[in-house]
Amino acid sequence: QVQLVESGGGLVQVGGSLRLSCAASGVTFSAYGMGWFRQAPGKEREFVAAMSRGNSGAYYADSVKGRFTISRDNAKSTVYLQMNSLQPEDTAVYHCGASRVLYALTDSDRYDYWGQGTQVTVSS
Repeated sequence: QVQLVESGGGLVQVGGSLRLSCAASGVTFSAYGMGWFRQAPGKEREFVAAMSRGNSGAYYADSVKGRFTISRDNAKSTVYLQMNSLQPEDTAVYHCGASRVLYALTDSDRYDYWGQGTQVTVSS
């Protein structure tokens, strides 16, 4: 059974930092591209960051470039999202996903598995 479990969310003030983790089980982690998406109340899920299965590339939404960094540890079957300089508009539930495709990791339809999400709230 495939499971993706996110952790690390919470309440932080503007300008603060958080590090999200997503631990995978039931899959050959290194064979999957991993991505982070977020969904704010009343809005559609949007792409945040992704990393290909071969670590050959990292992709970011324009809104988070320079502030967020995605990384992965295949030995721990875990993907991370380091979030710095957080802003109120970053408030959302953050979900990680696992995809068997090599490209188009910015498209949520390409993902095979999803975690339940972790809440990030940025207060002003």
